[in-house]
Amino acid sequence: MPRNASPSKSGPDTARPRWRTWLVRGALLALGLAVGIGVPVFYVLDKQVRSEFEQLAWQEPTRVYARPLSLAPGQRLDVATLELELAASGYRKDAGGDVPGTYQREDSRFRIATRAFTDVDGPVPAQKLEVVLNGGQVARATDRASGKPASTARLDPVRIATLYGGNLQEERRLVQLKDVPPLLVTGLQAVEDRNFKHHHGIDPWGMLRAMWVNVREGELEQGASTLTQQLVRSLFLTREKRWSRKFKEIAYSLIIEARYDKQRILEAYLNQVYMGQQGNQSIRGVAAAAEFWFGRELASLRTEELALMVAMIKGPSVYDPRRKPEVARERRDLVLSVWHELGLIDAEQSRRAREAPLGTSVRPGVASNRYPAFMDLVRRQLARDYPADALRGAGLNVLTTLSPSAQQLSEQAVSGTLGRVQKKDGPALQAGMVVTDTGTGEVLAMVGNRAVGQPGFNRALEAQRPVGSLLKPMVYLLALAQPDRWSLATPVDDAPVNITLPNGKTWNPGNSDGVSHGRVSLLDALSRSYNQATVRVGMDVGPERLAELLKVLAGLRAPANPSLILGSVDLSPFAMAQVYQFLASGGEIQPLRAVRGVVDPRGSAIKRYDFDAEPAKEGDAVAARLVTLALQDAVANGTGRSLLSDGLGRLRVAGKTGTSNDSRDSWFAGYTGDHLAVVWVGNDQNEPTGLYGATGAMRVWSALFTKLPSAPLDVGMGGLEWGWVDAAEFATTEEECEGARRYAFVAGYLPPEHVSCVKRSWLDWFRFGGDDDERDARRDERRERERGE
Repeated sequence: MPRNASPSKSGPDTARPRWRTWLVRGALLALGLAVGIGVPVFYVLDKQVRSEFEQLAWQEPTRVYARPLSLAPGQRLDVATLELELAASGYRKDAGGDVPGTYQREDSRFRIATRAFTDVDGPVPAQKLEVVLNGGQVARATDRASGKPASTARLDPVRIATLYGGNLQEERRLVQLKDVPPLLVTGLQAVEDRNFKHHHGIDPWGMLRAMWVNVREGELEQGASTLTQQLVRSLFLTREKRWSRKFKEIAYSLIIEARYDKQRILEAYLNQVYMGQQGNQSIRGVAAAAEFWFGRELASLRTEELALMVAMIKGPSVYDPRRKPEVARERRDLVLSVWHELGLIDAEQSRRAREAPLGTSVRPGVASNRYPAFMDLVRRQLARDYPADALRGAGLNVLTTLSPSAQQLSEQAVSGTLGRVQKKDGPALQAGMVVTDTGTGEVLAMVGNRAVGQPGFNRALEAQRPVGSLLKPMVYLLALAQPDRWSLATPVDDAPVNITLPNGKTWNPGNSDGVSHGRVSLLDALSRSYNQATVRVGMDVGPERLAELLKVLAGLRAPANPSLILGSVDLSPFAMAQVYQFLASGGEIQPLRAVRGVVDPRGSAIKRYDFDAEPAKEGDAVAARLVTLALQDAVANGTGRSLLSDGLGRLRVAGKTGTSNDSRDSWFAGYTGDHLAVVWVGNDQNEPTGLYGATGAMRVWSALFTKLPSAPLDVGMGGLEWGWVDAAEFATTEEECEGARRYAFVAGYLPPEHVSCVKRSWLDWFRFGGDDDERDARRDERRERERGE
């Protein structure tokens, strides 16, 4: 090669620049692709995030509550029932009764720390009470803070149902960041995302730190995801595990951090975080979790309870304190260790919190439909004012009349009694039961199925069954409303009766015992439930008037046939409760109601269902009192007398049994000074049960009132006067006369005739009371003899 020849361009020195060129070109191509594809993708994702995050609005379910329990002096209440109410409301027994949702009991003295709640009349603050029970009632209720009587003390109501919106079953109670306990806010970041205040959505150093911590035995494991990433997964992404999903997670997180401040991101997280599951109900957010796990407001949670909530965020099913208490406790204590290590709590707080129990309530503080039969009535009554599904997911509070203790005791009475009265070869029994307040018409309990918690056919509300003799008191009510013609002492013939029907056929009903009892008083005809005498009275007042009365009292349409007099009409237990409410209330027309009001999320009542029954008319009140006296006699001496051997004589019950043909239906309606309960027992196939009213339905009624605190029935004597009546003649007589019987009359309507058993002569005018002394002596002797008997 000549010396002046130049070196070839393809030699080794030219390879390196070419490699660099291709590297640069590749980098530029990758950058171009990233910009060309990434920018549009980020633009689309940014638009989506802004649209969804800025309009983020969660649905809060509408919650349905029972009535608050009054703890005012004089309220009928015993120890067992108060503890039943406390348990239903998720109260926990502890040493002091100082934390909201806890109580302490010493014999009949209770120290209760109530929770704040909203009632129809506005917010009710939390209170620390001392309640003393005595003689089956509240003797004293004291505000422990002031030491003064707490005249308006009320126990916060239990939630009995939840109405969700859409297809989601998410339990959520929205909370603002300022209302979250500071320890929960800082403690959450300490465990889940220590660098939350400084990163921009993703935390590379946190990922490295988590990897290191995970290999250190005995330390609290940390996740690699930031709180922002966790929020993104919960709001926008599915659970599928793909690289594209991870890319979206990072992209969403970066965009959210760039667009919104940390306070808003943290508040969204606290309202969205998954905290557990009950059936198909998902518990979302820390406020709902506080109610679900502890039965209390978030602000009232203690250090150890806040630590348990943070511990469960990693895996609510893995660290479920109800199913896996030991695992949950270990995780909680690790959280407490981290908090102590970082100075969030001191050594004494850490020690006390570690020694404390988990503190979760036995029953979840969330109810989807705890009492299905009662909720059927609630929905029916709300439907009058709200379109279908208008309440679902609206965040409202529906305040009902349900009494948890009356409901649970009713359920126990039904399920416990049917097994005992079931005939060996008889059909499977079912039952329907309605319990009301005699003063207000509020429905306190309803049972529509022997399997009390099972939804479906509601026999209390929907079953239409022949009511039989349960309708007889209404016949006598119409008669006694005519005091110039009828009274409890008026004699009636209980003899065979033949009624010609409009179709030309003859109707001749007989008594259930197959015996005619001759001349009896109206009182005995009702209390002994004599069919023949009742038909005579009913035909006198007119079946059409009985049909009209049913329409006025309960809006019922019944055929005005003679057979209506003996209850030949199909009605539900609820309808019969509406009818008997007239008697139990002393003559007031009280529409039965299950809802007291509807309150919006701000605590303002948007609809109230106040007690607005008109006072009883004087004539109605007096007639109702007379019928009630007769029904008290039915319990004391007639078809309901076995209640006395049950120990219920103290309640002075007024009640009436009913039995349909062939014992297919067993009924009992009875009321005390406080409560009315109507019970039906039968079977869905309409087969004979072998039960009468007294051996079936009345057994269920007795089982309830043996435990339910209730006041004795005091009829009152307004508009009435008493007189002694001769047994053989409808005439007044002296008390000491043989066969004399005392009856109540409408004032001014005693029998005009008087017969006397005292023999007189013209010399009696000069004895200056000698005859009176003799009569008084005979009366005293008769009274002593009656006491001996």
